[in-house]
Amino acid sequence: MYKRIRDLREDRDLTQTQVAKMLEMSQTGYSKYETGENDIPTSALIKLARFYGVSVDYLLGETDVENRYPE
Repeated sequence: MYKRIRDLREDRDLTQTQVAKMLEMSQTGYSKYETGENDIPTSALIKLARFYGVSVDYLLGETDVENRYPE
């Protein structure tokens, strides 16, 4: 899961600071999500999924289908 949120951020050329701001938290706190040092709260997981347009299942590694609404 942690690699996926980092990859999604990097693929969109976003900084940790930009994503942290969207989550209304510090860059340091967000960085700990990407490294797996801290677990991601459900509310932040939902915000990340909506922000990136993917499913929570994708973020959790339950599916490899990135598109939230596959055709």
